[in-house]
Amino acid sequence: MTLDYDIIVIGGGHAGCEAASAAARLGSRTLLLTMDMTKMASMSCNPAVGGVAKGQIVREIDALGGQMGRITDLTAVQFRMLNMSKGAAMWSPRAQCDKTRFSEEWRHTLENTPNLYIWQDAATELLFEGPDQTPQEEFGKRLRIRGIRTRMGVEFGCRAVVLTAGTFLEGMMHCGDAHAEGGRAGDAASHGITASLQKIGFETGRMKTGTPARLDARTIHFEQLEPQYGDEKPSKFSFSPETEPVQDQMPCYLVYTSPEVHAILRSGFDRSPLFNGTIHGIGPRYCPSIEDKLRTFADKEQHQLFLEPEGRTTNEYYLNGFSSSLPWEIQWQALHKIHGLEEVHLYRPGYAIEYDYFPPTQLYHSLETKLVAGLYFAGQVNGTTGYEEAAAQGLMAGINAHRALKGEEPIVLQRDEAYIGVLIDDLVTKGVDEPYRMFTSRAEYRILLRQDNADLRLTPLGHKIGLISEKRYAHFEKKRLNVELLVAFAREQSVKASEISDYLKSVGSEPLTQGRKLYDILMRNNVTFESLKKVLPKLHRFIDAHEIDAEAIEEAEIQIKYKGYIEREKFIAEKLHRLENIRIPDDFDFFSMQSLTIEARQKLSRIHPKTIGQASRIPGVSPADVNVLLVKFGR
Repeated sequence: MTLDYDIIVIGGGHAGCEAASAAARLGSRTLLLTMDMTKMASMSCNPAVGGVAKGQIVREIDALGGQMGRITDLTAVQFRMLNMSKGAAMWSPRAQCDKTRFSEEWRHTLENTPNLYIWQDAATELLFEGPDQTPQEEFGKRLRIRGIRTRMGVEFGCRAVVLTAGTFLEGMMHCGDAHAEGGRAGDAASHGITASLQKIGFETGRMKTGTPARLDARTIHFEQLEPQYGDEKPSKFSFSPETEPVQDQMPCYLVYTSPEVHAILRSGFDRSPLFNGTIHGIGPRYCPSIEDKLRTFADKEQHQLFLEPEGRTTNEYYLNGFSSSLPWEIQWQALHKIHGLEEVHLYRPGYAIEYDYFPPTQLYHSLETKLVAGLYFAGQVNGTTGYEEAAAQGLMAGINAHRALKGEEPIVLQRDEAYIGVLIDDLVTKGVDEPYRMFTSRAEYRILLRQDNADLRLTPLGHKIGLISEKRYAHFEKKRLNVELLVAFAREQSVKASEISDYLKSVGSEPLTQGRKLYDILMRNNVTFESLKKVLPKLHRFIDAHEIDAEAIEEAEIQIKYKGYIEREKFIAEKLHRLENIRIPDDFDFFSMQSLTIEARQKLSRIHPKTIGQASRIPGVSPADVNVLLVKFGR
């Protein structure tokens, strides 16, 4: 055993696990520091992965060589593709997982990863080296990380640290009048790290999140509830052929609040730490507590809730949509007035948690901090919320920490390349004023950033940097080639009107008056490769001869149907890339440019954008300010 490592990852949550796995697999000697080895990538909140925009992120993680998608497939109990009634850009995979098996599978993966070592302890201090230990006023002069100190008094040396402490930094839990330190129920808070970073000039803030009560399935009247089943033909998250779609899916259930439930909840508002001033942290607007919902949507007589199983071998159910920090007895009384839960037993009430975070404008796009060389932040410490957003940051931080030690350029995904690129650019350029959650609406190029083509976008990069194996890459290349073959076949193959008239009528489409290319026919609504195979033997033979599977067929179909939209977004992205290619010197003094507005000078000086493209996305920098920068650096 050694006390010196290349990279130390602090925190064994979703960000920490991805960071440690990536760094070690790339070849860095890596230490993962976690308080509890039995809770690797613990699903502290809902037992699910994916959802709108989040599902796209997980598929991108998988395409790059991360682990979340694979482990989700291995532990899923239900799979649904959301938004199937909308366009392909909105399709979003979501899976319910067995949360115990999810954590166990992550632990098994990490314990069997070469170059990766685990130490169960808590970090209390980060150690630096540099000209002095005072805040660095002048941009460009930086301290360097040299190690960490733990609660047990062990000092580890390293060349890079990835901090992924989640909700544990000075964590405080609230349930009505009761308050306790902790990072989540049953786990201690982490002390010391925030202070050691504030001491050298880091800005910090407080955020808040919450979780609902957990319920005993034996006391729920499921026969009175509306079941919500998984897909009849479930897909999966990982593009790897080594995982399979979920079998024997478990249903979720819909339940609803009522005016009577709302009245009980409101009776406890005066004791709610959310409303009486006890909680000062900023909460998530898009995943509000039930008390927030009642105040914001005071006119609604009911709210829809989801009962989600926590696993195959437990009676524990998660009540999605009922996060609360109200007194436990108020929660208990209200839940007993919900249809189907009249006799429900609580395993534990809901609670809120406050924790420290670091405004992410203090980071480069590599997720390395501007103040300290070799120090990276990932996950909820950056002001995000959600397993998927955390895992994506952890993956990129682990990759970039390794590359920095090798003297290689960081991997920075652009906004038209990945939702991960949108996520990180939003964080470091715009900052956060509430817990950040990814939505499709945050992406300008969501037609390009679909869940189905994440492998086509990112697997070549994952292979290039060393996270995608040769076997996996060969599987990818086969799919890519098959998609191209099928699209080319559709372009070249002519179809006679007589061959297809009856079929077109059957799907509600106008019959042909003359022969057309198969490609043109596929651009019509309700026309699919799968249904055309039944009426066009030559198409059926072509697909069978080249062993083109359902995944490649779906991808080819989407490329054909959305061709015009895809080409338009690519054109817009290429135009805006010109701004990304115009660089701004690291040490440029924006206050010297009197032609910029005062707000622009202040924002640009604080964030120090690398390019004019990044500068243009900073809130408070107007199009006129961008033109001034173009005159200075571009034209």
